[in-house]
Order: sequence, then C-alpha cells, then structure tokens
Amino acid sequence: MLLARSVHPLPGEAERKERLLALADHATSRRILVIGDLIADEFIYGEVARVSREAPVLILKYDATALVAGGAGNAANNVSALGGHARIVGLVGGDLEGKRLVASFHSRVDRAHVIRTRGYRTPVKTRILAGGIHAARQQVVRIDRDSDWPLDERVSAALIRKIDPVLEDCDAVLLSDYGSGLITPALADAVRRRVARRPRRRPIPVLIDSRYRLVDFRGLTACTPNESEVEAVFGIHLDEDAEALERAGRMLLRRTGMQAVLITRGSRGMALFEPKRPTVHIPIFGSDEVTDVTGAGDTVIATFALALAAGASFYEAARLANYAGGLVVMKRGTATVSARELSEAIRSDHDTTRERWSQQGPAQGRRANQVGWVGEVG
Repeated sequence: MLLARSVHPLPGEAERKERLLALADHATSRRILVIGDLIADEFIYGEVARVSREAPVLILKYDATALVAGGAGNAANNVSALGGHARIVGLVGGDLEGKRLVASFHSRVDRAHVIRTRGYRTPVKTRILAGGIHAARQQVVRIDRDSDWPLDERVSAALIRKIDPVLEDCDAVLLSDYGSGLITPALADAVRRRVARRPRRRPIPVLIDSRYRLVDFRGLTACTPNESEVEAVFGIHLDEDAEALERAGRMLLRRTGMQAVLITRGSRGMALFEPKRPTVHIPIFGSDEVTDVTGAGDTVIATFALALAAGASFYEAARLANYAGGLVVMKRGTATVSARELSEAIRSDHDTTRERWSQQGPAQGRRANQVGWVGEVG
C-alpha cells in the first residue's frame, strides 16, 4: 500500500520551516516498532601515558568504560530521544554485556519483547579511545566479540509466528539488519502483509536498514543505505560521479520495489530517489568536519521513520533525517539527537537554496519558483 502523498506548503522559507517544525512536534506521539540486531557498543577511554619499551605501541592510563546499545538498540534509543515511543524486539545473551545493554536503553524504550537466551552470546564492539589533557580522544583500535552469527533460520521463523502482538498500535516499523540472520526477507514480508491488513487511515510505513543484503528485501516502504553499501551492492565506486549515483539509486528502486530510497553520503549529504520523480540532493547540515560517524545511520533511519509516521512526505522526512544526521556526527561515540536539538536545527538553518533537483528523473509534479522550490514531491 502506498503512503498518502503530502503536498508541500506554498514556496517560502517561513512556510517550509513551520511545516517541518510541526512534523517534528507531531513525531513525539508516534510509536515505532524496531526489530533487529542488538549490539553492545563498549567504549574504553584512556590518556596517552607513554610509548612502551616492549613494543612500539602506546600505553594508556585507564580512565573510564561506557557501554551503550548499538545496532537496532541505537535506532530505538534515537526514536525515544526524539520524543517518540519505541518498542524493541531482538536477542541478547544471558551474559553481563546483555544485561548492561538492556539497562542502557532510553527510559521511553519498551524492552519487554527483548529475548534473553542463555546459549547466545551478546555481540560486543569495543572501541579504545586515547587522548591527552589538551587533545580530543581518538579511536585507536576496535575489538569485535561476535556472536554465533548467522543465526539458525528457525530463530527468525519462530519470531514470525509471534509477530502479531508486537505490531499492535505501532505507527511505523523499522527493521535493522546488521547481518545476524534474524531479519530475513520472509520476516520483512510477514510484517509488511500484517500491517497492510490493519484498518488505518494512513498506511503504516515499513523501513529497512540492511548492511549486507539490501536487494533481497522487496516491496517495503523505504530503505536508507549509505554510499559504501550501495557501492558493495553494485560493485561500483561512486565518489563524485553524479551519473553513477543516479543510475545506482534508480536501479535500487527497481530491484527493491520500494517507494523511496534515501542514500546517505557522509559529508556530501543525502540523495532521495522516488519512482517517477526527480532526484533531490540534500547537502549536509552543519559542518562537514565530522567528529564520529558511529551509529549515524541508526539516527537517520530512526528520524526518517518517525517523520513518516507523523505524516511527512519522503522529502520532508529526508530533510528532518538530514538535520539529525548532521547533528549526531558531531558527537562522539554511539549518540542520539534530542527533539529540542532537532527543532533548534530547523529554526537555525532552514536553507533549501543549495539543494539540487536532478533532471534525470521524470519532472512530474514539479512546481518551481525563483528559489528552485519543487512542490508536491510526495
């Protein structure tokens, strides 16, 4: 089922700003179901003491350790930090890391459906960061303690059979696939069919963030791959090649059958693709001097999902996600963006004059004025 097309207000910075502010406000009452891979992001901080005499390595004076939810857990925390209500479904082990991960969820995250399994080891990504008194701490090494991925297919099949209760009352569904095998095309299709049967005035969007197998998922509402994931899918190198980006985005639309593809491009911003509509290129919000991209994709898709649940068009949702993404990459570690920060970003920097609308897509529904505004983008 297609999302209802939302018509943008008449051209003008004030009207656009008020529309986005209203959407950000409405998002605070939305309920997002997040299903996916839960990962413990551990950060060990220290100060550089000296170089070891045993080997040419740094010796760090230990300072502190922090553990936060990564993967699907980070997406859920971002939904809650933005004022939404998140319900998380995923697996953790019966180990200490699993307990600390669950304890790290935002207070607005419903964790009642997190499955604790004794025979499962919670995946942990440990990042060691070093710095001095007058220097920012930089990541020097990452240690991954993987679980038994991929999971047995029966785990995902069992979740499909129990999916109906967790879908109750949700306004959007976010599937976060980091490669464990929990999120499968069969599970995604089951979610899509079940939410389509629910009597709602507005269709329930189902979004996917899949690191390794994006083109295996078809018929969902939208996906938000980053540029490197798109390159891996097609075996190409995008960089500054606008034509290659256009071809890749259009190919993703055709192969996945989705209503929208939002490609995140780091310091180059975002590119939004919709069938039969011009591509819009949104420049990065804020500085292109990125501090830390850890978990930025989770922030983007969480904001995108919340905005769609609040009634935004794909373009409006992309604008809000771009603000959130620009804010979170200026923070260290696995971070979130608050509703207040998002609103302040909209107020302080609402500039559409730098956006570029590709002429390679069909020019349907376009209405331009002196600042290049395009209406009814849907």
